[in-house]
Amino acid sequence: MSGFSRSVVDALDRTIVGRRAEIEVVVAALAADRHVLLEGPPGTGKSTLLRALAEAAGVELVFVEGNAELTPARLVGTFDPARVLAEGYSPEVFLDGPLVEALRTGSLLYVEEINRVPEETLNVVITAMSERELHVPRLGRVEAAPGFRVVAAMNPFDAIGTARISSAVYDRVCRVAMGYQAQDEEAEIVAREAPVAGPGPLGHRAVRVVRATRDHPDVRVGSSVRGAIDLSLLAEQLAELRATTPTDDAVGLDAALAALSGRIRVREGSGRSPEDVVRELWAAHPLAPDDEPAKDHAEPAETADQSGAPGKA
Repeated sequence: MSGFSRSVVDALDRTIVGRRAEIEVVVAALAADRHVLLEGPPGTGKSTLLRALAEAAGVELVFVEGNAELTPARLVGTFDPARVLAEGYSPEVFLDGPLVEALRTGSLLYVEEINRVPEETLNVVITAMSERELHVPRLGRVEAAPGFRVVAAMNPFDAIGTARISSAVYDRVCRVAMGYQAQDEEAEIVAREAPVAGPGPLGHRAVRVVRATRDHPDVRVGSSVRGAIDLSLLAEQLAELRATTPTDDAVGLDAALAALSGRIRVREGSGRSPEDVVRELWAAHPLAPDDEPAKDHAEPAETADQSGAPGKA
């Protein structure tokens, strides 16, 4: 597809932090007429990348939220009951679902959290991916217009409400693993999203605390960079309310508790609460006025194997 080019990569690289390699692979896959699956923990920018890509390439993105209530009829579409009674079954009374809409218009069908989609619904997606057409009872054959692709995102398998993705899906997609960005890149994201408190020592401290949640022995699922963004934004507002500065330790701790305690999942049997862990990590990573984010390698996405991954982007 001509819309997926080097200029698209360059445009996305200017707006999305630390994802040049992933952007290049996704653009190359779509240019090669392939379907794409982005797989990685929450908060790694999967949805952001796909939405920005569609906008930069000038293509339509038809969105589908993956959940247990996504039935084949909701995905494909259905005949309007009232009009069927009056006019009978005809193409004019069929209400296109997102899959049929994407097929007819040659759009990208974006399935968010594909590993939450019921198996019978996923089988319909697989058929459209393989055959580039769909046979709908009483409607007939719906052929994919040029440009139709499935782009999907999923969180690791061990997240609540997720299921293993079958090898039939993996066999039909180019899989791109997206781990957390490097520490300096996460600090840059916080600085962009929290322009008052984020660029300074508080933002750097927030990033260090958030990254520490991912490796804490009592934490099963740590926070994404969204936690550091919210911590910085909340500290900024709390400081104003309390007539102090965002770097005030009590302000920062209260902001950390609010921003992180709901984002982390403590291991069962640890005997600790999320608040206990946040307080410990806040104390273990004190404010450093001259702190600069350390440069390190991005963490790889956690996966179990090629047929099933260990959670919303």
